[in-house]
Amino acid sequence: QVQLVESGGGLVQAGGSLRLSCAASGRTFSRYAMGWFRQVPGKEREFVAAIKWNGDSTYYEDSVKGRFTISRDNAKNTMFVQMNSLKPEDTAVYYCAVKETLGWGPLLIDPSGYDYWGQGTQVTVSS
Repeated sequence: QVQLVESGGGLVQAGGSLRLSCAASGRTFSRYAMGWFRQVPGKEREFVAAIKWNGDSTYYEDSVKGRFTISRDNAKNTMFVQMNSLKPEDTAVYYCAVKETLGWGPLLIDPSGYDYWGQGTQVTVSS
């Protein structure tokens, strides 16, 4: 059974940093794109960042560019996002997801196109 488990969330002051991890099990995702999304109550899940299966391409939502860095370790079936200079508006539940594609492009920002999801981890940034 496929399972994605996020970790690393928590409470941090504005300007601080967190590193989220997403550990995949049940199958190997080294040939698929992966992404991070976030959601706050009452709003739709929104794209944060995505990374190509081989890690050589990344894409970010505008508000996190220059502050967040997505990466992956295919040998360990794990994806990360380093979040620096956090702002209160970054507060959300963060989800990792896998899209079964070797492709790359704007389709990766659409959450409905992803095939597997984690349960989410809460990130709270205090002002």
